[in-house]
Amino acid sequence: MTIAIIGAGAIGSVVAAYLTRAGQDVTLVGRDNQVKIIKENGLKIKGVRGEETFEVKAKLRLDQNCDLVILTVKTQDIETAVRDNQKFLKDSLVLSSQNGVQADHRLRKYFHQKNIFSSIVMFGATYVKPGEATFNFEGDWIVGKPFEPVDAKTEEIAEFLRAAFPIVVSEDIIGMKWLKLFVNFNNCIPALIGKSMQETFADMDLCRLSILLLKEGIGIIQKAGIILVSMPKFPVERIMGLVQMPIDQSAGIMNKTLTTLSKEPLYGSILQSILRKRPSEIDYINGEIVRLAEQLGEDASLNRKLVDMVHQVEQTGAFYKSGDIKGHFGLKARM
Repeated sequence: MTIAIIGAGAIGSVVAAYLTRAGQDVTLVGRDNQVKIIKENGLKIKGVRGEETFEVKAKLRLDQNCDLVILTVKTQDIETAVRDNQKFLKDSLVLSSQNGVQADHRLRKYFHQKNIFSSIVMFGATYVKPGEATFNFEGDWIVGKPFEPVDAKTEEIAEFLRAAFPIVVSEDIIGMKWLKLFVNFNNCIPALIGKSMQETFADMDLCRLSILLLKEGIGIIQKAGIILVSMPKFPVERIMGLVQMPIDQSAGIMNKTLTTLSKEPLYGSILQSILRKRPSEIDYINGEIVRLAEQLGEDASLNRKLVDMVHQVEQTGAFYKSGDIKGHFGLKARM
């Protein structure tokens, strides 16, 4: 199976490196500066599997057909990535890997639904600079089909990816993606202050804010009748427990979990985009709850305020101070 990975950021770099090392025929498609560095110096990955430089095929555009294309760009960049390479994607199977729940619907404009596969990445990676990424922690890669039942092609894709990563095949990838959306809810607060997950959630007040955002989001999806589905090693009860227990207790769990997640500094996906001066995926994580609330005629004021603040950071490049965030959300009064 020939594989194209479109998107040479954190996840794309890690996937390309280890699939190549496993002997798979992989081409990594990236931007000019990324491709140039990788061709000249190789692709450097450090982290939980050690430090190594990989010789990976890197190109600006595809120049031949491939059996499978793995999209590792952000949701907002999917259509550009597909259009730029569409000539060689007509008969390809396509695997999404984006956070949120919108990516597969965007792909439906360009691919027959039988050729669309969806995935949830539970391992963590950080983009350092062109040609360099950190593999922060291991985790499952969950694969399924968003619009049709799992089939033999799903199993074939899983088997190829299994050469480098632990793969789980899911019969209900959509329900799991809604749960993963709430796992990614924590990415927003580090994006406001410009600090790592570890530094951000060492502050108990910011842990409390994270729980308040989560409570609001869970309330909205319950009113919408959306059913969350447990992921391997991450049951629905873990999220539901956090929103049901006293806030100081749940904030303490958040603090302990996120400050010990990785030995290397871990920067959430939203902050990584901002640091690269790229639009973030905030509209497809917390913004998804805001959209859903609008459709229901409900209020998601905390998440709406947060989304607006992240957009302000994107536009100005100026991060908030922790105290300012607490003031904006009336955090002391809420406690």
